[in-house]
Amino acid sequence: MKRNKSNGSSMGIYMKRSVTVLALAALFIVTACSSGAKEAATDGTGEKPSIEIVLNNAGRKFPEGMDENKNPYIDYIRENTNMDIKLTTPPADGYGEALNVIMASGDLPDMILSYDPNWFESYVRQKALTPLNDLIDQYGQNLKKNIPEEAWKTVTVDGKIYAIPSLNPIPGNEIIFARKDWLDKLGLKAPKTLEEYKNVMRAFAQEDPDGNGKNDTFGLILQENLGKTAPFIGAWGIQRGQWTERDGKLVMSSTLPEMKEALAYLADLYKEKLIDPEWALNKMANVDEKVASGKVGLFSGNWYDTRGPILTNQKNDANAEWITLEYPTGPDGKQGTWGNNYVSGYNVIPITSKSPDAVIRMLDFMIGDGYRTLVLGFEGEVWNTQDGKVVTNFDEHNKHIYRQTLSEAIVPFEAEVSRDRLDSLGMEFKLNEIIDQINTVAIRNQYLGVPTAGMGKYGPKLGKMENEIFTKIIMGDLPLDAFDQFVEDWKKNGGEEITNEVNQNN
Repeated sequence: MKRNKSNGSSMGIYMKRSVTVLALAALFIVTACSSGAKEAATDGTGEKPSIEIVLNNAGRKFPEGMDENKNPYIDYIRENTNMDIKLTTPPADGYGEALNVIMASGDLPDMILSYDPNWFESYVRQKALTPLNDLIDQYGQNLKKNIPEEAWKTVTVDGKIYAIPSLNPIPGNEIIFARKDWLDKLGLKAPKTLEEYKNVMRAFAQEDPDGNGKNDTFGLILQENLGKTAPFIGAWGIQRGQWTERDGKLVMSSTLPEMKEALAYLADLYKEKLIDPEWALNKMANVDEKVASGKVGLFSGNWYDTRGPILTNQKNDANAEWITLEYPTGPDGKQGTWGNNYVSGYNVIPITSKSPDAVIRMLDFMIGDGYRTLVLGFEGEVWNTQDGKVVTNFDEHNKHIYRQTLSEAIVPFEAEVSRDRLDSLGMEFKLNEIIDQINTVAIRNQYLGVPTAGMGKYGPKLGKMENEIFTKIIMGDLPLDAFDQFVEDWKKNGGEEITNEVNQNN
């Protein structure tokens, strides 16, 4: 659906008034008037529905003279739903705390987007959220069409749907990149098995692939808390922190014997000094900097890193040539990487809302006819079609990047426009090709229920314990057999209770 050009900038007429700041959230109240709005259902009194929604703006900036309630994209939704919509965007830092402040206040909005499944589960148990089944059936045909059953299961408690899920369009994050020019220089073929990968790492660490005569390159770089290990652990057919089926029962993959074998492989790499010795302290920014500076020839990167540290490295070194590798094959012929959960966000309607139907109609438009414009921007301004392909004007794209606050609020499953958007960023980055490669081996969590009470109670402590023990095993500070004690401690400290809950709920 195209923007109504007759309205010019579609900014409408705004009346500003100040309101009290709720601890963390700056609130803007606006009234939008539009002559080009489509007819929509009213609230039963003949008046336009008026709703307040809370989204995370992620710190995005607005062009001068605009804000979250004064821009052409929020107007676009208002015009096409015939609603007055007020958007609140608490600070990105502390967003979760801000939501708790809002829920504790006596003046709740009509919709809140949370990214925390435990937050969602907590307010379901408190009976603070509106059941949505009937509303979805009546007003949410595009929602039903674009959200798969697996996602609905994650927001359903005792047969009642308590959130409109925003989906994760990316199947997984990690894929292995390698310097092809280093492989060629050292006479190496692209590795496939775990042992072949180790041989390449050894050569990259010890045979001066950059030719500067210094011992300053790494065979592999990792991130703190075992970040960027997913493809190597996946060679045993599992991923950390996921529930997987064994003998008809869901078990925590981090406690399986296969995880011990994966840790043994990584510990051997570290013992041979093939891994960056600072890996346990590396933040993402440190990894990106080391890749960009030419110290790394092989790493498990994010699917978009061809537009990030890899691109920077190529600008720094005209000889740098990067390729993606096949995922390493494990002892039983398995491959895998972390598969993202279907749901990335939870759009909930507090029980106090007087216009829940309007919220559902708004989200139905945003995931349906409105989604292409919210993702790509206005045709003819942000993008055009050339030879059947979407071509983006990056100056306009970046100027109006704030629109992603709206497009990310409700994301459909496998939308073709998502592929168009990635191709428009540059075919040379091969983003869709990389995502397709990830999709072939992505390992997903097999528990599709809502978070259990035990997860909220014990999960953070168990996760911290796992990170600490696994890091020490890889670095040789603990023997490999410390894994067996970790499994026992995990069960005693809430893991067994969570396991029972998971199997009861699934």
